[in-house]
Amino acid sequence: MLSAAGKDTDVWNLHTATVLPGFTDCHTHLVWYAMQLCGASLRKAKSISEIETILRRQAETTDFGAWVLGYGWDQEKLEEHRYPNRFDLDAVVPDRPACIFRVCGHVCVANSAALQLANVTRTTTPPIGGVIDRQDGTGEPTGVLRENAMDLVVSHIPLLEGAELRKAISFAMRKAVSAGLTSIHCVVDQPQHVRVLQAMNMAGELRVRIYLLIPDEWLGPAGGVGISTGFGDYMLRIQGVKVFTDGSLGARTASLDAPYSDSPDTRGVLIHSQDQLNSIVESASRQGFQVAIHAIGDHAIAMALTAIENARIAVPECDSLRHRIEHVSVLNPDLIKRIRPARVIASVQPHFIPSDSWVPARVGAERAKFVYALKSLLKSGATVVGGSDCPVEPIDPLEGISAAVTSATGDYGERVSIQEALEMFTKKAAYATHEEHVKGTIHEHKMADLVVLDRNPLMVSPEEIRKIKVLATVVGGRIMYASRRFRAMKVSSGRHRPARRRS
Repeated sequence: MLSAAGKDTDVWNLHTATVLPGFTDCHTHLVWYAMQLCGASLRKAKSISEIETILRRQAETTDFGAWVLGYGWDQEKLEEHRYPNRFDLDAVVPDRPACIFRVCGHVCVANSAALQLANVTRTTTPPIGGVIDRQDGTGEPTGVLRENAMDLVVSHIPLLEGAELRKAISFAMRKAVSAGLTSIHCVVDQPQHVRVLQAMNMAGELRVRIYLLIPDEWLGPAGGVGISTGFGDYMLRIQGVKVFTDGSLGARTASLDAPYSDSPDTRGVLIHSQDQLNSIVESASRQGFQVAIHAIGDHAIAMALTAIENARIAVPECDSLRHRIEHVSVLNPDLIKRIRPARVIASVQPHFIPSDSWVPARVGAERAKFVYALKSLLKSGATVVGGSDCPVEPIDPLEGISAAVTSATGDYGERVSIQEALEMFTKKAAYATHEEHVKGTIHEHKMADLVVLDRNPLMVSPEEIRKIKVLATVVGGRIMYASRRFRAMKVSSGRHRPARRRS
């Protein structure tokens, strides 16, 4: 390497620092995360009154008449242990629309003004795959909207202006590279998001490589919106289609084979029937798209596997597409056995393990044993890749790696080795996007996507991994993030000659 340094080459002496392949987050909602940075954060709220206080402050700083938005509440962390409702929001935002989103993004609560604007009333029929919560006796909506029913209100929220969204995405990307990420898989749901990202790519403003997962609705019967697989370049590319099968475990909308242990009147929400899911996966496969199927409950996972298995029979090229199931949370031995033969990639989010302490209560002790069964998936021979589901969890791969090796409780979740966890966010992640020949490991002729750490994850105790600091992040040979310590490591600009050792 030193012999290749020219007269204009910058040289750093990293001393005892460690260089790894740049990390990849295989499941993010980067644009959604960027948009949340413009709203009120409700993550730390411990009661309904705290949510109201935060929303009141947000309303005071929001233009008159504009929507008041909040993100990240979790009823499990509230003193009342219940969902907020329209009346809670009306108490602090009575004169304009307001909407707050649960941390999982699968439930929202709208105030009366927002419901009125969206014409959601006692007689409104929920869309397929959606639920409108109602008051007992009157049938009036409580303001709580689940899954597809959220669209009734969300469709009325104005999009951010292009320049404003561009600025928010830039800030989100800075967060990503400071965490050591060089690539992310990003779920998008608005054409505007693709247009803005495309404009940023053309202007050289992207700090990370972005692999877009587009909604299956954009495909149409024959690629209806004119998007084809492989659209883009190595900085911004479309080759995957996101398909929803169910909701979230935290919101009790994940589809289970048996009722929820802490809510026996429900088994969750299904977004598609089996026939519909089969048709979507086969259509995407024929058009050359990889599918990434959101499936959290065991019933939904079984449906996703069936759809992929059927597509493998109907479409000869299907195996080469490397279809994925996102989350694969509530498993059982039979489902685990089906994943490798179906040639399915399991896309997991290890940080769910420390976050979801309520798992045993949700599904009971027996099913909990196979929730976030990372080790069992690896032992089965399945390809397992890692992500965060940001903004649900932190956009920090070291936090995810730490969770994968330390967070199993004995009641749910399984630990993996540090090497296995690192590969989920590097080598295996590159395989998931058909890019193992250009990134994911450090080899000659591969992309210079690197992360510099202050310590070697393989040489510290598992408990120390989350304390490791990112010193620098390099994307395609360009330094996208540099800590003060890394900047101090710069030796020279010009051919490096090692200094003579002093006696």
